[in-house]
Amino acid sequence: RSARRHLPAGYDVERHFSPRYDPWDQRLCIVPDGDFFAAVRAGRASVVTGTIDTFTEHGIRLASGDDLPADIVVTATGLNLLALGGMTVRVDGVDVDLARTVAYKGMMLSGVPNLAMTIGYTNASWTLKADLVATYVCRLLRHLDRTGQQIVTPQPPPDDYRVPLIDLRSGYVLRSLDALPKQGRSAPWRLHQNYPRDVLLLRHGRLADEGVRFSRAGSPERSATRA
Repeated sequence: RSARRHLPAGYDVERHFSPRYDPWDQRLCIVPDGDFFAAVRAGRASVVTGTIDTFTEHGIRLASGDDLPADIVVTATGLNLLALGGMTVRVDGVDVDLARTVAYKGMMLSGVPNLAMTIGYTNASWTLKADLVATYVCRLLRHLDRTGQQIVTPQPPPDDYRVPLIDLRSGYVLRSLDALPKQGRSAPWRLHQNYPRDVLLLRHGRLADEGVRFSRAGSPERSATRA
């Protein structure tokens, strides 16, 4: 309705300003001062909604066959997620395929000892989860000191159920799902977008459960997960 108020009478708002996805499924483009709409009203800008087929000598051709002349094309296609900042993780000299790991409590990876990461909330402040993860890591370190252990290694779930770690349908998420860790069917391998629930799990929950193994370096049970 706001777009309709700011655009010329009869403008095809349904076509050009009604996305096929729900709010927050993709990043929103906000025009606080309405300057973009003013440019459209003045004829200095236009909107074309369609699918790009290819670049041409003079611009862009759409799947509909329409040609759009262009001197400059800005490919604002969004970002791509890079798990762990692109670092290579190795266990006993073997590279870890992150896509084959399962997240433990949304912050550690199965088969990878002494490694924690932060994945914040998609429905709340990112730092809320970051604080919980930091607190949990401190709890783990104190537990290792108290029990004389040196290694904490998450274990995979007992079944083969796997789903994507992040439930967003944004393009930048979907493009990277094949390279990201997975999550399991239930806790502690399930990532919940629920801060109160995570407070109970990460701040007050048990450190030793079926999803993790504690050991000392060089111990027989250390097996093939040397840090």
